[in-house]
Amino acid sequence: MKTEHTEILIMGAGPAGSVAAGLLRQQGRQVLLIEKEQFPRFSIGESLLPQSMTYIEEAGYLQDVVEAGFQYKNGAAFQRGDKYTTFDFRDKFSRGWGTTYQVQRATFDEVLAKAAAKAGAEVRYQHKVEAVDICGEQPLVHVRSPEGELYQISAKFLLDASGFGRILPRLLDLETPSNFPVRGAYFTHIQDNIPAGSFDRSKILVSVHPKHVDVWFWTIPFSNGRCSQGVVARTEFLNRYQGTEQERLQAIIAEVPTLSNLLRQAVWDTPARQLTGYAANVTSLVGRNFALLGNAGEFLDPVFSSGVTIAVKSASLAAAAIAREWAGETVDWQADYATPLKRGVDAFRAFVESWYAGGFQDVIFHPHPSDEVRRMISAILAGYAWDTKNPYVAEPGRLKTLEQLCAV
Repeated sequence: MKTEHTEILIMGAGPAGSVAAGLLRQQGRQVLLIEKEQFPRFSIGESLLPQSMTYIEEAGYLQDVVEAGFQYKNGAAFQRGDKYTTFDFRDKFSRGWGTTYQVQRATFDEVLAKAAAKAGAEVRYQHKVEAVDICGEQPLVHVRSPEGELYQISAKFLLDASGFGRILPRLLDLETPSNFPVRGAYFTHIQDNIPAGSFDRSKILVSVHPKHVDVWFWTIPFSNGRCSQGVVARTEFLNRYQGTEQERLQAIIAEVPTLSNLLRQAVWDTPARQLTGYAANVTSLVGRNFALLGNAGEFLDPVFSSGVTIAVKSASLAAAAIAREWAGETVDWQADYATPLKRGVDAFRAFVESWYAGGFQDVIFHPHPSDEVRRMISAILAGYAWDTKNPYVAEPGRLKTLEQLCAV
């Protein structure tokens, strides 16, 4: 069997892998990116957070993303019955980007992967990882080419950016159950035909079911008059409905007057899809000569669009640790990578759990909010979950106190 050698092997050419590749190429590292799909390919996670722009810029991809013509985004809107509120991410506690984009991921991921190739990374599509051996001095990865040829890649360091494919967690038995209830989603892309002036296309709209606070809908507008539309609920709720995924999605939307009215002229021209049991966790984010990036390590929930931000944040942290290691420093990957990454993930987790319990919804729909607290919340919703100057990041438990105050 043929064996190739590289310095850094990245599995997966999504945002985590492509941003990591760009950062590592700036260090002069030899980078090989392997991807099982052929780009462009469909993916969800289409509403970016402003914090992610920091790492896109860091990787040298800012011009590529800006010139791609994606839908400008400056915040988020929330609707529950007759209650409606918005957060402008430019008005936030943390310093940094306050705007970003809402993207069709097929195009966005291809833009980033092409930028990685332009930066000097080798990108191979339709190459599938079949086995991984980490027992030797260097990781050894068995890969199947599009032509069916099996070959090996020996790498000094291995980054798993395979997202929901979760290559290393599966092959190295690192998976552990998430403590989140099993939820699912129905979703599709539609020609929305929303009348001009009746919808702020610069914000994602999150709608809450009028009778079930743990059932919510995303409406993510794109720049071409289309939008991504989905619903998230526990699987037992979704299973009450009959028909195709699209018929089920439309039936649930019909129960939400504000949303069904907004989409009354929509053309449902793309078959809906289903995703179930997406929450995931692992026993460890790091091991001997490898690290897990983004969703390959842990995925919480899509409610606050944190997936891409966590992915590119993990790429930045991993690239910084590799730079130090290549410079001869001793790197503690748990302390220097896994722990800092999980700090932000845990901040997001507190808000996600509170959202489904209904407490955070009481906070954001409160009729007389504190401007200072709203700016702190806006920062976290904008992705700044690693800014420990924010009290709700430093001590996520503070959210419980805030919930109690708003409930009163």
